[in-house]
Amino acid sequence: MVIHNSFADFVLFLYVHMAHADGDLHVTEVKVIKEKMAKLFPGENVDKKFAAALDEYNAFDKKNLNKLFHASFAHFDTVKFAQKYRVYGDMYDIIYADGKVLESETKALEELKDIIDINAEIRHSKL
Repeated sequence: MVIHNSFADFVLFLYVHMAHADGDLHVTEVKVIKEKMAKLFPGENVDKKFAAALDEYNAFDKKNLNKLFHASFAHFDTVKFAQKYRVYGDMYDIIYADGKVLESETKALEELKDIIDINAEIRHSKL
């Protein structure tokens, strides 16, 4: 299940997911995401792009998130492992943006780290 045409769009979806991991989209998390979006989408209207990503996330059936994450990381297999880990670091920044980290946020972050590691192992075993 892949719903994004580019790795950058998938990353934005991950950012929105991480900001929602504690059940609350905090204004500081949004600010951090938009700062990171400026690098992901140079020259684009980040407010408009963020609103569209938020709508997409809210409409997505959350019980399919794990399938989406696995399939998307596998789909974007040409993206270097270092870049995927940079995304992991960005998500860490997002969950810390509001000054508190809840267990649900650390759990979501660890799940994504595991998916990144799994896909790295699969890709490495094909070499």
